[in-house]
Amino acid sequence: MQLRLNQLAAQLAKGLAPLYMVHGDEPLLALEAGDAIRASARAAGYDEREILVAEQGFRWDAFSAASRNLGLFGARKLVDLRIPSGKPGVDGARALENFASNPCADTLTLITLPRLDRSALNSSWFLALERAGVSVAVYPLERNDLPQWIAARLARQRQSASADTLQFLADTTEGNLLAARQEVEKLALLLPEGRLDPAAVEDAVADLARFDVFALSEAWLSGDAPRVCRILAALEAEGEGVPLLLWQLGEDLHALAAVMSSCATGTPAAVAVRNARVWGKRQVAMERAARRVAPSAIPQLLTKLARLDALAKGIGRGNIWDELSELALALAGRPLIATA
Repeated sequence: MQLRLNQLAAQLAKGLAPLYMVHGDEPLLALEAGDAIRASARAAGYDEREILVAEQGFRWDAFSAASRNLGLFGARKLVDLRIPSGKPGVDGARALENFASNPCADTLTLITLPRLDRSALNSSWFLALERAGVSVAVYPLERNDLPQWIAARLARQRQSASADTLQFLADTTEGNLLAARQEVEKLALLLPEGRLDPAAVEDAVADLARFDVFALSEAWLSGDAPRVCRILAALEAEGEGVPLLLWQLGEDLHALAAVMSSCATGTPAAVAVRNARVWGKRQVAMERAARRVAPSAIPQLLTKLARLDALAKGIGRGNIWDELSELALALAGRPLIATA
């Protein structure tokens, strides 16, 4: 059975399945899903817990034995198996399939995995486990979902905030969900219950957002100039290398030119974007850029990019971060300042 994370609590309330499998690449949400399962197991009388970590050299007969044997004095037992690599190997796959075909009635098993690729999701061992129990996929929250997630956390501690304050909290912790939880919990210690004062929140919260070049790409293609400035400042402070950012700019500009050319011949924008090999959230951003940026601006932007590339190699004078910001903002819709 496949479940979304927000369906897990309701399923646990109905009664425990013999097997739970939590997989994904958002550590906090995966940890909390596991905690919820472990808490329900304790409440249901699974008093003993055996933790197994399937790292290199792990003997899978230990898992087979644990999943078959009762706990001390015949008590119900929770077997907590972690597979950090997400790859159990031949022996592990066989052991997992055998377990899935005949789980022990008095043993509850929790298997925790990282985010799995397509081949792992379609493997016989994964599908066997999914048929035998409950599979919960845990992936990072989308940026637009973070304010609502924070609002739900505040509600647990009898606090609430305006939409602007929720957005502020989301902006300061984006890409760092553990920090978001910590900041929300800090507000419960520092501020009273009820509606939070925006100024008090700003004073209490540190800027703990984490960004990468893909977030920056989405921002400048979307035309979100304030977000471009904020991400660039964060990346500079973190010591991000300029060559990677220039490479992404070049990729985006060439892809944008290809999309514009295809659209000019009648190709639908969505098809042109896919043909340009732009994926994920950047697809929508690229479509927006193709509608927003004038085709005549592309040569000027590429010329500026060539100057930045030379500057990164020590050729010419200028502050590369300032000029990079100028070019990124130009792609986001701000006028490009001519360089002498």
